[in-house]
Amino acid sequence: MRRQIDQFLTYLQVVKNCSENTTSAYRNDLIQFLHFISQDIKGWDQVTKRTLNAYVQSLQERKYASSTVARKVAAVKSFFHFMLDQKILGDDPTATLDSPKVKKRLPQILSPENIEALLEQPLHSDDSKAVRDKAFLELLYATGMRVSELVSLDVGDVDTERQNVRCSSKGNKQRLLPISERAKDALSNYLERARSALVKDPEEEALFLNHRGRRLTRQGLWLIIKGYVEAANLGIDVTPHTLRHSFATHLLNGGAELREVQRLLGHANISTTQIYTEINQSDESSEAEDAPE
Repeated sequence: MRRQIDQFLTYLQVVKNCSENTTSAYRNDLIQFLHFISQDIKGWDQVTKRTLNAYVQSLQERKYASSTVARKVAAVKSFFHFMLDQKILGDDPTATLDSPKVKKRLPQILSPENIEALLEQPLHSDDSKAVRDKAFLELLYATGMRVSELVSLDVGDVDTERQNVRCSSKGNKQRLLPISERAKDALSNYLERARSALVKDPEEEALFLNHRGRRLTRQGLWLIIKGYVEAANLGIDVTPHTLRHSFATHLLNGGAELREVQRLLGHANISTTQIYTEINQSDESSEAEDAPE
């Protein structure tokens, strides 16, 4: 039974171009499901709707969040759809399996004022790391790119003259993103003044470097941003992804077309981008409620 799981994971990587993180999540969820059924079931064709309902109930009894249960159910459904398509099975027991209802939470965003307060924090110092930090904060907000995309950037991906940056998104797809004048200036300042003080190996291609002269990691970047959030005393939880959410919401507030925001964010499906219109509607409703009669 494990062999079919391995075949599915290979399919995700080779055919669907799923990232390592996505494939790993599928692997963990499917192995958990396999462990649950392995005592009583010796083949995938023995899995029934009753088996699946028992699995979902076991997850709920273990106090998994509804969103986590829904993800695990989605992984199992995708796996059985794959086996049906590959004719490994002749019937799909997940066809009528319902996923738990998940209450959709709107992303946390920063107001333009809070964005300014955060972007100003590196200016309190003039050392090489502060210049670097100013550059990547400006770039995150100017482009809405994912943190994984930002730390993967090489020097050659940035064109300050044309004011754009090339980044690789999920599935190794590339997109060219325009950058603001502020982001261009911060990047130019970093490349001209600070990166040379951080780099140790002249062959290093990474754009953003840590104190050891190596590529800045996602974890390292998050810790840096966390420090600036605390220094700015914003009073709300902020993650690197908050800048992405804020970028999209502020663009739509400024009149940008949804399709253009979808392209800039690298969303495969526009329904993913539409959540930012709900943030706008929520803000408008709050303003209407607060308005004097």
